[in-house]
Amino acid sequence: MTRNILSLILVLSFFSCQKDEEQKPIKPNIVYILADDLGFGEVGYQGQKKIKTPNIDALAASGMVFTNHYSGAPVCAPARCILLTGKHGGHAYIRGNDEWRERGEVWDYAKAAADPNLEGQRPLPTGTTTLASILQGQGYKTGIVGKWGLGAPLTESIPTKMGFEYFYGYNCQRQAHNLYPPHMWENETKIPLNNSIVVPNTKLDSLADPNDPSSYSKYQQSDYAPTLMHEKALSFIEENRDEPFFLYYASALPHVPLQAPKDDVEKYESEFGDEAPYDGSQGYFPNRYPHATYAAMITLLDQQIGEVRAKLKELGLEENTIIVVTSDNGPTYTGGVDFDYFESSSPFTNGYGRTKGFVYEGGIRIPMLVSWPGKVQAGTQTDHISAFYDVMPTICDLLGIAPPLDADGKSFLPTLLGVEQEAHEFLFWEFPEYGGQQAVRMGKWKAVRQNIVKENNLEIELYDLSTDPQEQNNVAEANPEIVQRMKEIMKNEHTTPALDRFKMAALGD
Repeated sequence: MTRNILSLILVLSFFSCQKDEEQKPIKPNIVYILADDLGFGEVGYQGQKKIKTPNIDALAASGMVFTNHYSGAPVCAPARCILLTGKHGGHAYIRGNDEWRERGEVWDYAKAAADPNLEGQRPLPTGTTTLASILQGQGYKTGIVGKWGLGAPLTESIPTKMGFEYFYGYNCQRQAHNLYPPHMWENETKIPLNNSIVVPNTKLDSLADPNDPSSYSKYQQSDYAPTLMHEKALSFIEENRDEPFFLYYASALPHVPLQAPKDDVEKYESEFGDEAPYDGSQGYFPNRYPHATYAAMITLLDQQIGEVRAKLKELGLEENTIIVVTSDNGPTYTGGVDFDYFESSSPFTNGYGRTKGFVYEGGIRIPMLVSWPGKVQAGTQTDHISAFYDVMPTICDLLGIAPPLDADGKSFLPTLLGVEQEAHEFLFWEFPEYGGQQAVRMGKWKAVRQNIVKENNLEIELYDLSTDPQEQNNVAEANPEIVQRMKEIMKNEHTTPALDRFKMAALGD
């Protein structure tokens, strides 16, 4: 109780001291930048050596780095659902990537591009309370630029019906498998782009020379989606400069396919030297310079983050703006990305089974920094254990309002303000895909269940992250009491999913 009172006093002191009683309390702007598949080790401040991220590193130096921050899930849609609803994977409505296949040929890229009835993912229930709707109720202008993934275009679960006043970007995760897409969405309007349709997984022409850069020209077109979305993000800040705003900048970078502007790639070509082409055998599109292109995508993301910060400075908004930079899950293992070359999950284990799609550290431990000049002490680092479902309670705490009763998280505002923080007893993950998985983080202990669906497996692996961050030494047999507590948590935190697709029979669903 004492900690909460002290935290509230500090928050109120930031928002007080107005010149007259008629002025409204200052509400900080919030810019939440969510990269797509950016690995824990792919930014400079986390030790990345090959990829340049000077703007992200500068933001980290100006604020607080979280070393124990986790996504809510190891893939896109459930991670975004958990972020926006504040419910962990055992309670969330969307618990996996659900392409809503009963509509028809949803994986036919060209057909879905032409027919919005085939586009998008499974919708959230009508009236779902989101972080955006809460902030909208507090007088914030709310916008999302980037990738949505939580409801198809013609449903009630589109951004403009889920608390966002403005949206520009990809409605559909599958359409985001091309960074030169045929269209974007702006609010509820489909905006055609100056790109022809090139279906993901289209290979090189049979007679093309894979060593000739010109053989790859069809994968580089006119309208590059990350550039278009970035322009809209800057415009949103400019247009709402006089009111408190929340910008959820859900970038499509660096999610594959390997596509980046030529000038950006050439900078890394000269640095990395010649390399073997990627032939497209692992999906998405072939690429002549895969290392250079992937690095260029992350550096472009970094450049855009720098431009957001510069815009805030230009408008005199930086001191009253909270900037968060993080990722939706760990790095990918496919599409031509060389996770070993870049040590993408360092210091955790790389590769399929350990990164994106899996609840081991490389799949869910993500980079996260928070910058708020004058409020968050510059150059600080915290090992406070937190997750996506803490974001909603934190922002509610910031505004002095109660979070929804069914929210699972715990505010980390005290940590941001340098106040003693009450720790989670545990964090919980449930993910019914990639064989079916559960995980618990409790202090130094990490419990993992794999193949719950595939093999009806309920055995628990146990790791001591303080000595084994790569989760190589299963110590379950030597710690039966800890294992028993983990079993209890997994049982108690699981609720039967509303959607059959996410049910796991071995858990009693």
